[in-house]
Amino acid sequence: MVDLNMNEETVVIGGVNGKFIDVFTKISALHAKNNFSLAIIAGDLFAADTTDDDDANVASLLKGDIEVPLPTYFALGKNSLPASVVEELEENSGELCENLYFLGKRTTIKTSEGLRIVALGGSLDTNLTVGTSKDKYTPFYSGGDASALKGANTADILITSDWPHGIETGSKALKPTPSDDVTAPATHHILSDLCSALKPRYHFSTSPFFYEREPFFHPPTDPTDPNTTYPTTRFLSIAPYGNTSKEKWIYAFSLTPSESAPVTIPPGTTASPFTLSRKRSAPAASTTSQAEAFSRFASTQHNSSGRPHKRGRRNEPPPGPDSCFFCLSNPNLATHLITSIGGDAYLTTAKGPLLTASTLKTLAPALACPAHILIIPLAHAPTLASIPDPVARAGTMAEMRRYRHALNAMVQQAGQGKLGSVCWEVSRGGGVHAHWQWAPLAQSTIERGLVEAGMKVEAENEGWGDVKWTKRKLDEGEQEDEILSERGDVFRVWVWTPASDASSSDVKTETNDDKTKTETETNSTKIKTEPSSSQLSNPPPQSPSGTTTLLSMPIPSSIRFNVQFGRRVLAKLLGLEKRMNWQDCGQSEEEETQEAEAFKEVFKEFDFSLEGDE
Repeated sequence: MVDLNMNEETVVIGGVNGKFIDVFTKISALHAKNNFSLAIIAGDLFAADTTDDDDANVASLLKGDIEVPLPTYFALGKNSLPASVVEELEENSGELCENLYFLGKRTTIKTSEGLRIVALGGSLDTNLTVGTSKDKYTPFYSGGDASALKGANTADILITSDWPHGIETGSKALKPTPSDDVTAPATHHILSDLCSALKPRYHFSTSPFFYEREPFFHPPTDPTDPNTTYPTTRFLSIAPYGNTSKEKWIYAFSLTPSESAPVTIPPGTTASPFTLSRKRSAPAASTTSQAEAFSRFASTQHNSSGRPHKRGRRNEPPPGPDSCFFCLSNPNLATHLITSIGGDAYLTTAKGPLLTASTLKTLAPALACPAHILIIPLAHAPTLASIPDPVARAGTMAEMRRYRHALNAMVQQAGQGKLGSVCWEVSRGGGVHAHWQWAPLAQSTIERGLVEAGMKVEAENEGWGDVKWTKRKLDEGEQEDEILSERGDVFRVWVWTPASDASSSDVKTETNDDKTKTETETNSTKIKTEPSSSQLSNPPPQSPSGTTTLLSMPIPSSIRFNVQFGRRVLAKLLGLEKRMNWQDCGQSEEEETQEAEAFKEVFKEFDFSLEGDE
């Protein structure tokens, strides 16, 4: 059993660039004296331009002829991995040889020592504009990859190949002036946002030189809260091993995994450089740019400890971000289903969908794509109301609503005003990761009140006839934050129908009412929400004209609620009873990929995430 109150000695190395025999020899000598818990290689382990000697050394490493003295995690740097290394990693689930583990391009892991490591490797490729990059070994990442990692929520150690933009703001620490021998590291705002969201205790990167910034504190969400804390980050960039300037290529430090953030501003720290450089009101703002039910989005089972498990464990708690199948930071996620990634939420086609392109032929021939879509927050929380940071919570609610409006606009155009939609969620404090499901439905079905009737009849069939439903009409500009912030387990259904005189181009711009600061009270608890920077900087979302009705049913603890309840009702309304269970609607990965690509093509006109990524 790991003692989370003990200091864990960790050593971080910069770029190794193929000189791993020398580095492991030196680390072995240091380990004998210091008894490190683990080592991290933040830069390139392998050389960019390999020689015959390099290839021979790689072969020896893979055969186990080169001793790795302690558990070592290596990041994806700027160099491509050797083909033999990729093959070995694929065959052994990320373990290259004894004691040597690959962190991957976009990874969240919790080590056996209890440390949470988040890593984003490679260089930013601005051409990767939609979703996360699919190849986990190429040394390039997308804005979506960076946004995805924000779902990890916290980190002890963050590792990025590039620097966060503005990291030097407010610092007296100097780095060398760029010259023929010294290349300035690439910096990006999306990494500043990632650091601000995760608030890591250490953020490591690499450069031709060693750079250590003064520690900086992240501003608290509510300074008036007597329990507020000031999470503090130390940013260091490590030089490569064997550099001619004798810059520091290794750094050792200790961490206590369970240690809480300081309750006062630590002496010697500066304000967050990202707050100073971008004048942001909240560090957790987004970039501009139920256990069984979740497993269907994974391609294979994933071990979140970073090392192989030899046997399964029983009675485990709900999965964390590194093993949750709705968290984009889970490297085992079925990423081929993802169709759009925003700053606070993302879209994916459903696995085992209720509506496919073929089942839509009679309902909406113009769509010609799957239309059972999930709207998922990046933040890992069982309900939207439980997202801890109020700014992140407000930003997430706003962007999920924006995605719903965009989907409605898509079906309004494709259905020429004859299609509405149904969006539903099961919001339970004991859940795993909040999400909404969305599907189109014939306007005539909605206007006849069959959605509400179907929900109530199905509830009676389940034995929940005594549970009272709440029905509210939502105006286009009305804030939903108050409703979504209500505590308690509840099943919600948004039923949207286009205006009776709506045409395919009848789309209007939301008012700024949807972006203003709101303050709501639920029971005796006051919840404050403010707009995120993504809300303030992005153009107003386009919402189709029409009427939205919200149906809500509380979920008493005395009933056994079926998480497929909403799907069952929609399946009956659509005459698709054989598709009530997602497990009966399996598709090959090729079919899933084709349908996801088809949806992207139809949705791209309405996809606000394509407006640009920084």
